[in-house]
Amino acid sequence: MRVTTDLWASALVRRVFGAGGFAAVLKRGAGEAGAAFLLVRDRFGSLALLGPAPQTSYDSARPDERLFVRIAPDETAEQLDARIEREKRFDPDIWVVEIEVGSVPIEELVSIRD
Repeated sequence: MRVTTDLWASALVRRVFGAGGFAAVLKRGAGEAGAAFLLVRDRFGSLALLGPAPQTSYDSARPDERLFVRIAPDETAEQLDARIEREKRFDPDIWVVEIEVGSVPIEELVSIRD
């Protein structure tokens, strides 16, 4: 059974803080099933946007975990902000969580498919 997006985002924020990083929910969407996007900033200031993986990335019909893919890896901060705004217009129920990673890499906090 998959947990609600609200609970999942809260747990992610706690895990990031526990790992010495910083996280904040920039946009709160539908509490039960809103799609989550992660804006990840590393110690050197570079940004990455992670979005929900396509359904074809999952092995089972009802997955237990959330999978993410890197979206637009070479875009600037302004381009990523514009992309997030387009996603918000397309689906107003999305969640956006900004993360500044600490001592633990983002790959240990969320599942990423490349």
